[in-house]
Amino acid sequence: METAGMSVEAASMIAKGLIALAMVGTAAGEGYVIGKALEAIGRNPEAGSSIFGKMIIGVAMAESTAIYALVLFFVI
Repeated sequence: METAGMSVEAASMIAKGLIALAMVGTAAGEGYVIGKALEAIGRNPEAGSSIFGKMIIGVAMAESTAIYALVLFFVI
């Protein structure tokens, strides 16, 4: 007797694909944040230390999202 619906393996593969997209998105976001921070430092070098510190915090927050996604990838 066949059951209607998706198998557990198929759902797992779809979830892993979405998680991989999340990791790609965080990488793109980190690159954007770093690029804009360097652009701001180039325009106003005196504020470099303040901008750099805030950039590190922003990149760490984005990286934590990628780490959560990586953990979920291996749990699923």
